[in-house]
Amino acid sequence: MRKVFITGTAGFIGYHLAKLLLDEGFIVHGYDGMTDYYDVNLKHRRHAMLAQTPNFNATEGMLENHALLDETIDQFAPDIIIHLAAQAGVRYSLENPRAYVDSNVVGTFNVMEAARRHAVQHLLMASTSSIYGANEKMPFAETDKADGQLTIYAATKKATESMSHAYAHLWNLPTTMFRFFTVYGTWGRPDLAYFKFVDAILNDRPIDIYNHGDMWRDFTSVDDLVRGIRLLIDVAPVRPAVGEPIPEGDSLSPNAPWR
Repeated sequence: MRKVFITGTAGFIGYHLAKLLLDEGFIVHGYDGMTDYYDVNLKHRRHAMLAQTPNFNATEGMLENHALLDETIDQFAPDIIIHLAAQAGVRYSLENPRAYVDSNVVGTFNVMEAARRHAVQHLLMASTSSIYGANEKMPFAETDKADGQLTIYAATKKATESMSHAYAHLWNLPTTMFRFFTVYGTWGRPDLAYFKFVDAILNDRPIDIYNHGDMWRDFTSVDDLVRGIRLLIDVAPVRPAVGEPIPEGDSLSPNAPWR
């Protein structure tokens, strides 16, 4: 049975992904900081649900704690690392920008270092649609330039994309990045839009729509999202053969097993 190390298993997406992999017979070790950005009890309940499966274990720890992260990964010796944990929330980054740099930049660096040392078969990591920022082209495409982030959250996520490409190029670390668009589903985060909309409706309050009501929003089912991640686990990017064309947007370098 293959062993998968997942950061953020007490989070919304991490919980659903871990459950899917456990149902398929994977051995999963979770790593989560249990931060209080939203209800910690909800996070504990998610972990309690996963713990009903004997193939699941978890460590509570911050990504910035590289000693604990390294020790945990050393002991588990995963085949695959899936990095979903992050300091989330676009608006909270205005209040506490340091938390985003610590978790999303320093923490992700620690994960990539561990993946490099263990030469894992595939490193999969979460980015965000927020990195498109000031891009005025609609609809977005993976091949679009994304150099105008408008929030600290988005900037830290773009930094992780750049770092991951460098790691793939320098150390032949097969890496796949995902740019998630707003995810919905059961066991979701209470700070997300659809929860706020329902709460406003039930309490007879106006629904707040940002940008003066002039906006469109994509929503992605968490079930579809984790199924996509599951399918890509088995399809690690590889160095192209000499003369083989590189799909547009897959890599900035023919030497990097990265997409």
